[in-house]
Amino acid sequence: MSTPDTAAPPTTAGAAKETLEDYTLRFAPRNYRRWGTGTVAISALGGIAYLADFAIGANIGISYGTVNALWGIGVFAVVIFVTGFPLAYYAARYNLDLDLITRGSGFGYYGSVVTNVIFATFTFIFFALEGSIMAQGLQLGLGVPLWLGYAASTIIIFPLVRYGMSLLSKLQLWTTPLWLVLMVAPFAYLLLSHPESVATFFAYQGEQGQGTPSLGAVFLAAGVCLSLIAQIAEQIDYLRFMPPRTPQNARRWWTAVVLAGPGWVFFGAIKQIVGLFLAVYIIANVSDGAAVANQPVHQFLEIYRDIMPPWMAMALAVVLVVISQIKINVTNAYSGSLAWTNSFTRVTKHYPGRLVFLGVNLLIALVLMEANMFDFLNTILGFYANCGMS
Repeated sequence: MSTPDTAAPPTTAGAAKETLEDYTLRFAPRNYRRWGTGTVAISALGGIAYLADFAIGANIGISYGTVNALWGIGVFAVVIFVTGFPLAYYAARYNLDLDLITRGSGFGYYGSVVTNVIFATFTFIFFALEGSIMAQGLQLGLGVPLWLGYAASTIIIFPLVRYGMSLLSKLQLWTTPLWLVLMVAPFAYLLLSHPESVATFFAYQGEQGQGTPSLGAVFLAAGVCLSLIAQIAEQIDYLRFMPPRTPQNARRWWTAVVLAGPGWVFFGAIKQIVGLFLAVYIIANVSDGAAVANQPVHQFLEIYRDIMPPWMAMALAVVLVVISQIKINVTNAYSGSLAWTNSFTRVTKHYPGRLVFLGVNLLIALVLMEANMFDFLNTILGFYANCGMS
């Protein structure tokens, strides 16, 4: 494996501005890694604030029933943790990005290009999915047309990602407490005020009433969830800024690496289960709820309406959606810009700068959103899962 220190540095004036480039083509040097283990971990986990897990959990439950969906989520969690652990360790221990890790692990120079393209595809697919959810929230709460909401959810991300880790670490830290309160409150309320919803949840047989436990259904559900397997690469883009492990910080270092590395999947699995739980509650208790049960903004809005006045419920639902989507889409955009930059530079030997590919990634995502990808979510995620796993 070629050492990161010998990797050729960027040669253009734009690439020399490392506050913008964030060491795109090199490992992260010690003088730049000034954040503590906790800050890096929270920054990495801030990216899993996405609401797509709620939609994924709802979709597989509606398709295959609760029992099959839960087993599928379990399979997904085990596979993701096992495959993600060594990647997270090497990224944090040696401060390497996905490109350098894949080159050193046997994929070779051009093999790492293919890996980066697959990962870049992941970032714009999920950027489009999260942007679609944000646009749904803006339409519901503010009456913004979907096409305009798609554009707004894309344009707002560019300036936030411009300065890389130096700005993203602050954004993730500041927004996490409010996000946690808005996310946890509806689920806790349902468990306390409607305990019967738990029995309804486990008894749910799916939209077609064919939720009998089935190995085929379990793996079909897991296949949709496994479209998230490339999420570990986004965690790596933060973990490479982890400070050195020392005897003094060893316990904190390992905790941060495990939780913010492969451990992201446990938080993701919990969100998928909660998303299905909320969907089943809405289907059972809200008139025409089946039509919107898989849309996270409606999931939270309906529960908020049980707790507070309608105007406040709507406001909080929109705030939750906007915060969640910004938290994840800055990560999708940031990681996508790194992956595209690495791939393009390896093939062409030309380095136009990370910000060029930030724009490219956002443009592709916007096209997907305008094509209404939310309507064929299971299909596109199931297909991508095969690409990511392979």
